[in-house]
Amino acid sequence: MFIAMNRFRIARGSEPVFEALWRKRDSYLDEVPGFVEFRLLCGPEDEEATLYASHTIWESRQAFEDWTESESFKKAHAQARAPKGTYLDHPRFEGFEVVL
Repeated sequence: MFIAMNRFRIARGSEPVFEALWRKRDSYLDEVPGFVEFRLLCGPEDEEATLYASHTIWESRQAFEDWTESESFKKAHAQARAPKGTYLDHPRFEGFEVVL
């Protein structure tokens, strides 16, 4: 299995807009071979930002990589526009091979 995460630093006060974007968007993940599960996580906050992470579980790294090159990926990410100032940084990707 493979876990793919993107971390997002979202400007304080923009959390409702960010969460609404994720709730409304169609991810098309259910039609992708090898997809297992998705979660959007809300983490710690500081005076500038709230940390979020998108968390997907895949049957394999190859299934994840195939998705990133798919039409489903392009369609899902075409909807990912947020108002200027919502994101304080570019999303930070982290990928993990499941050991246990």
